[in-house]
Amino acid sequence: MNTKKKLAAAAAGKSARPARPEDQRLPIGSMFAYGFQHVLTMYGGIIAPPLIIGAAAGMNSQDIGLLIAACLFVGGLATILQTVGIPFFGSQLPLVQGVSFAGVSTMVAIVHGGGGIQAVFGSVIAASLIGLLITPLFSKIIRFFPPVVTGTVITTIGLTLMPVAANWAMGGNNKAPNYGSVANIGLAAATMGIVLLLSKVGSAAISRLSILLAMVLGTLIAVVFGMADFSKAGQGEIVAFPTPFAFGPPTFELAAIISMLIVILVTLTETSADIIAVGEIVGTKVDSKRIGNGLRADMLSSAVSPLFNSFTQSAFAQNVGLVAITGVKSRFVVSAGGVILVVLGLLPVLGRVVAAVPTPVLGGAGVVLFGTVAASGIRTLSKVDYKNNMNLIVVAASIGFGMIPIAAPTFYDQFPSWFGTIFHSGISSAAVMAILLNLLFNHLRAGNSDNQSVFVAGTERLVRAEDLNCLAEGDRFENGKLIDCDGKEVPVQSAQQASEH
Repeated sequence: MNTKKKLAAAAAGKSARPARPEDQRLPIGSMFAYGFQHVLTMYGGIIAPPLIIGAAAGMNSQDIGLLIAACLFVGGLATILQTVGIPFFGSQLPLVQGVSFAGVSTMVAIVHGGGGIQAVFGSVIAASLIGLLITPLFSKIIRFFPPVVTGTVITTIGLTLMPVAANWAMGGNNKAPNYGSVANIGLAAATMGIVLLLSKVGSAAISRLSILLAMVLGTLIAVVFGMADFSKAGQGEIVAFPTPFAFGPPTFELAAIISMLIVILVTLTETSADIIAVGEIVGTKVDSKRIGNGLRADMLSSAVSPLFNSFTQSAFAQNVGLVAITGVKSRFVVSAGGVILVVLGLLPVLGRVVAAVPTPVLGGAGVVLFGTVAASGIRTLSKVDYKNNMNLIVVAASIGFGMIPIAAPTFYDQFPSWFGTIFHSGISSAAVMAILLNLLFNHLRAGNSDNQSVFVAGTERLVRAEDLNCLAEGDRFENGKLIDCDGKEVPVQSAQQASEH
């Protein structure tokens, strides 16, 4: 009898344990509403690579449309794999997957090098399989990502995305005659204003849907002023399944594979940072196993992606910001977004409707989203101990190094292409620098000394002389309370409380 009671108590205790924040299940309507918000947030980013690569390959609009549909379809499947997960694959975190922008310039170079789109697909398959083999190495680096590193990387992710938001706000196409016009920026500002207004005066549900509602209202404003065009939404096929190897079988060229392998290394670095970042935002444990599962899902999705005419897959940093700003941490919300992406990939007509959302509307929402990512990083950096160590210079040098390709996009143009591929990404630059400096100053301690640099000045504790004069011999601080020499507690007031008396 006692054994039965113990088993029942153990079972009750197990069921009473709080679930992980990311495992929360919402009503199905809410899940798809929040999931659609994720889709809108990343839609501009996921269709940009196939547009650029297709144009470089000299494809007509119909073939480029096929590429876009394929990228949506595969991105949806990759998102479901990452969020739901199967054994050894998927971090089970709210991460949206899509075509990585890190490889666009490399893929364009492969196309221009004579290999064509088939060589791009072949290089993605080969490099992704190599990446799948080396994921255990990346999953073991979790101990080298303390808050001083993760906070720096998260902050840099937000800052490096701001030019994307600014470009969207200006119109998205720098060759268009109205690029940067007052009308475009005004529409972006109106969308941003709606986000802020709904966040302030709306209910909790409205506040969490502020991005989606702002995009809808921003689009309606654009329609009123003739800035939105849905005329092409009905042109083309309504339903279409991605045809495997629609552009021919992949070809495997050694130089293309080596170039793409560098992109895969960058993707692994960025995805590791995104997994850790979203873990910080959600408030859940992220260990080497989850990082490994997430990276394997990335690489498997990337290796299968060319079968359906798509490219390398990785986590989308802008959606990490959406998790932070809405506070909706459920991975199943993102899974619902993955389902929507799959449907958009199968129903090109719906994709064309979503694509008609004016780019300035995305830009207005993006300013808040990407700023939230940076703010989350700053919050993480506030947990860092800066006393008698070199953490301040680790943060300063890493963020500064990460900002170089953003402030000067042509900075690495004279360097070898492999070097530029790695460091042209501000996220990769900051991550590499933060990891190396953290190793140098916090793990390889030989030669370190207290207050060894001007950067440490002012980080030590200071107590004012007038405060010490108020203490008597024998006064002490115990368990958060000030105890005098007679063992009595001394009331402690803040400066504000003292001024009120």
